[in-house]
Amino acid sequence: MTPAAAIDRARALLVAEGFSEIGRGTRGESFYFGLLGAEGQLRVANHARTPKQRSKHPEVVASLVVTGPLSEVALRERLSATLRDFRMRQGAGHQ
Repeated sequence: MTPAAAIDRARALLVAEGFSEIGRGTRGESFYFGLLGAEGQLRVANHARTPKQRSKHPEVVASLVVTGPLSEVALRERLSATLRDFRMRQGAGHQ
């Protein structure tokens, strides 16, 4: 699927996991999700964040970046890794 279709699919899968879309980037290329009871945000976008963006927005604790075509299987694998990263950072924040 195209990057745009993969991002749309990832958004739907996150909602199915219980996440809520809580914001969008100004150009509509980044989508931010929160999970009730969890700290931080998960980001889905077609580009990586710059170091300046990372330092200004530490609330984003995990990102799924889609820059090229992906199969459904590849998207689900990458999303699973992003969700693991998000959950691991939840544990790190409570130590």
